[in-house]
Amino acid sequence: MALSRSARAGAVATAAVSFLLIGAAPAPTPGAPGIGDPYFPNLGNGGFDALHYDLDLAYAPDTGRLDGRTTLTARATQALSSFDLDLQQLEITEVRVNGRPAAFSRDGDEVTVTPRGALAKGRHFTVTVTYGGVPQPLSGPIVFGSKYGWMKTADGVFVACEPNAASTWFPSSDHPSDKATYDIRIKAPKGLTGVSNGVLVSTHDQGGSTYTHWRESRPMATYLATATIGRFDVRTGRTPGGTPVYVAIDPVLKNANGVDVYAVTAEATDYWSKLFGPYPFEETGAIVDDMPEAGFSLEVQSKPAYSAVRSETTIVHELAHQWFGDSVSVAQWKDVWLNEGFATYAQWLWAEHRGTRSAHDAFLARYDATPAGSSFWRTKVADPQRDTMFASAVYDRGAMTLQVLRERIGDKAFFELLPAWTKLHRYGNADTADFIRLAERISGQQLGDLFDTWLFTTGKPTL
Repeated sequence: MALSRSARAGAVATAAVSFLLIGAAPAPTPGAPGIGDPYFPNLGNGGFDALHYDLDLAYAPDTGRLDGRTTLTARATQALSSFDLDLQQLEITEVRVNGRPAAFSRDGDEVTVTPRGALAKGRHFTVTVTYGGVPQPLSGPIVFGSKYGWMKTADGVFVACEPNAASTWFPSSDHPSDKATYDIRIKAPKGLTGVSNGVLVSTHDQGGSTYTHWRESRPMATYLATATIGRFDVRTGRTPGGTPVYVAIDPVLKNANGVDVYAVTAEATDYWSKLFGPYPFEETGAIVDDMPEAGFSLEVQSKPAYSAVRSETTIVHELAHQWFGDSVSVAQWKDVWLNEGFATYAQWLWAEHRGTRSAHDAFLARYDATPAGSSFWRTKVADPQRDTMFASAVYDRGAMTLQVLRERIGDKAFFELLPAWTKLHRYGNADTADFIRLAERISGQQLGDLFDTWLFTTGKPTL
């Protein structure tokens, strides 16, 4: 239909008024290179929300080379002219956005991707990165002075990445506040087993290689992802409560320390499900590798990773993290006591369960054994600083805070609080202020003085 000149003029004027009233859509701009975490300012990325990672990995243990293709599905949270990904060390050969080649540049660990056309706010998009190289573990004071991340073993690799090493083996938004679901496909030499998060979708041999496909359908922080490869004896089954179990143990560690990893894992999973709320993932288990250079274990989602056969106490600690750290993750790394303090307190609860020592006695033993002048009391638990974020005070004083809280509000309110916390923030993120608010709501008490003394103030509190 054609319009007269006067009609066209009126239409133009109306459109101009509408434009002024509605306002122009914001021009596309680059996403921020990090989410602004004070401890790791450039980790994570602004401008989008990660939804799903599809990792396709091929590892050659003899050379240490990893070849990968990662496809990230994300939702733009602003109009994007470009966006960043975190990737350390490895060389990129191609980047595609929505299947089309995209320009990219690097500045240290930051990869800036510029798609052919801007991405509208709210739009879902995919970015596929093809890359390769020899991943190297990280080291430094953060993780007990130990190496961490992608660690080569005698027969494969042990992968445990807290807090910032996931981006040493796949491009990502490498911060726990940006959780996503995962498909992880691992190609390794025939005879080796690739073990990852979630449930095993398929495995088969082809030529000289073994292929495994794992799927984690619950949101997961990047540092909790693994692609551990090696020779493993695998045992599967179900806990007495019905949760599927997958335990992989390096055969050289068979019968080490006299600990039945499978049995403890099954029992603890069921017991924590009673105290903390329903088990949050589709499978429980363990990955037990022979990695003496790593003096730690990690709460890998659905299957904690142990660098040797660890004690029963360590196993129950890492399994408690499935609720406190994995399902409910920190909003920023300064809140890490919400992970470690809770998992340490779970060890005290386990001793109560076993009838060996009460949590009250565990609290007093730690309190009495630590002089007022100890550096233990100089750590501000609610903000322990980056290089001391895994200091013993974060673990033990965090646990002590929970025992003081329990004695203040009583067992009824306390054991109502724990599952309420895991239900309220299931598969999400939370911070210390969130926990204090919930504790006050459930207890009906003002608790600011308690948390101020035990979390925000240095010095040995008076009992």
